[in-house]
Amino acid sequence: MNYKIERTLKKSKNVIVIVAVLWVLLSIVLVSPITVSIVEATENGIFNFGDFIEKMFSNIIDMGGNLGKIFKSEYIEIFWKTEGYTSILLLICAVVGFIKMMPKNEYTDIEHGSSDWATGEQYEVLSKKKGILLAENHYLPVDKRGNTNVLVVGRIRFW
Repeated sequence: MNYKIERTLKKSKNVIVIVAVLWVLLSIVLVSPITVSIVEATENGIFNFGDFIEKMFSNIIDMGGNLGKIFKSEYIEIFWKTEGYTSILLLICAVVGFIKMMPKNEYTDIEHGSSDWATGEQYEVLSKKKGILLAENHYLPVDKRGNTNVLVVGRIRFW
C-alpha cells in the first residue's frame, strides 16, 4: 500500500501546485464577490436571492473593491465560512483525483522491456559491459560456451 502513496505523490507534484494556485484564484475571483453579495443581499436577517444574483455580477466585475470590503467586520465572518466551504470542496476534488491517480498494482508504469523489476533475479550468465544487448544494462556475452539462444519479444519501430 505504501508504494501507491509514494508513486501518487511522485506523479502529482505539479498537480499539487496547480491545486494551490487554483485555491488562491478561487478565493480572490469567486469567494470574495460571493461574500460581498451575500452580505449586501441580506437585509434585516432575510436573504433575497434576486438581489444576490444581481449584486453577484456587479461584484465579480469590481474585484478590487471586494478585496477591500471583505476585511471589514460585517464581511469577515461570512468570508471565512464561504472560504471554508470552498476549501472543503476543492480538497474533496483533490482527494478524488489522487485516488484515481494511484497505481493499480506494484508494476504499473514500469516499462515491460526494462530489467528494473528483476533486481536480484539476474542470471550469472549476463554481462553488464558487452555482448548482445538485452536490456539497458544487461548484455548476453558472445564468448560464452553453451546455449546462447535469445528470444526477442517486441517490435522494431522506424520513423
